[in-house]
Parts: sequence; C-alpha cells; structure tokens
Amino acid sequence: CDITKKEEIDAMVDETVKRHGVLHSAIQATGWGYLSPFLESTEEDLVKIMNLQFKGPYQFFQSCIPAMTEGGSIIQISSQMGHVGGLERAVYCGSKHAIEGINKSMAIEFGAEGIRVNSICPTFIRTPLSEPTFSDPKKLAWIKSKIKLNRVGQIEDIMGAVQYLASDASALVTGTSILIDGGWTAD
Repeated sequence: CDITKKEEIDAMVDETVKRHGVLHSAIQATGWGYLSPFLESTEEDLVKIMNLQFKGPYQFFQSCIPAMTEGGSIIQISSQMGHVGGLERAVYCGSKHAIEGINKSMAIEFGAEGIRVNSICPTFIRTPLSEPTFSDPKKLAWIKSKIKLNRVGQIEDIMGAVQYLASDASALVTGTSILIDGGWTAD
C-alpha cells in the first residue's frame, strides 16, 4: 500500500486481520535516504519526507494497534540517524528522531495492553535504492570511516533483530531501539 494514504493502510490491515484473525506483529520499514543542505531544503522536501517517514508510519500503527487484541509487537525500522545528526541530513534525521519519539510514547501508552513498541536502527544497508551511494568512492569511504566494523550493512544483518522483537524472546522489551550500526553511534 501507499503508506502516505490512510485509506490504503486501513484496507491492508483489515485484509490481514480477515485472513489471520488477529495481528501479532506489525513491522514498518518505509524510508527514503534524502540528502540536502539545510538551507537548500524546500518546504516540498520537508512535507514529502515527513509524510513518508513520520506521518505514514504514525497512521500505520494507528491502524494496527486496534487489531492487536491479544497484545503484540510493533517494530519500526528506523535509522541510526534517529540517534545522531549528519551532514546534509537535517530533514532525514528530523523524521527519524520523530519516529524514535513516538515509539517511546506508544510504548508507554500501550504497554498495559501487552503491546511492545521498539525500533531497529540500522546503519547504511546495501539495497538497490542505496547502490548509487555505494558506487561513489568518496561516499563509500566516508561511510566506512564511520562504521567501526568497516563494512556496510546487508539486509541479513537486520533479520535477527526482527525475529527477536517479533517473538516472545523479547517479552519484556519495549520503548527501546536496537542499533545495528557497526559502531557508528559509539562515538
């Protein structure tokens, strides 16, 4: 569905609940690695990024939580940039910091109902969308200089955290972030 359209989110969640009866886990992973110098970011840029990376996830979870009648796990794929700042990343970082804030608030609000809310905050992950960044030797060198393990992430690097947060192994974990950043935020 288009996560910026509430009616599409509601339809997707309704269909899922019809098929499965109850929602145990909801994972949200939309994002766009937008870069722009602060003074060059336009209102259109701000609206586009905040709609995609804050409003959309917010609405997604508003649709999912009522279907979690037996408790459950909300998992937001956020970013290490929700914990730090970055050059030419003010809009992007702002949207990810906002996600980290609502995760904590939702954990407080829905904990008594047995709903756990957490985020996974990866570093740069190699995907088709990120490939142009990695094909630039200067950008790749900068990224690797920040990652203490000296490599970019792979999708598989995130999967263990997803399994953990979606399972009963994390039954007492809520309101937190798992940083899968190769040590980026250790400084």
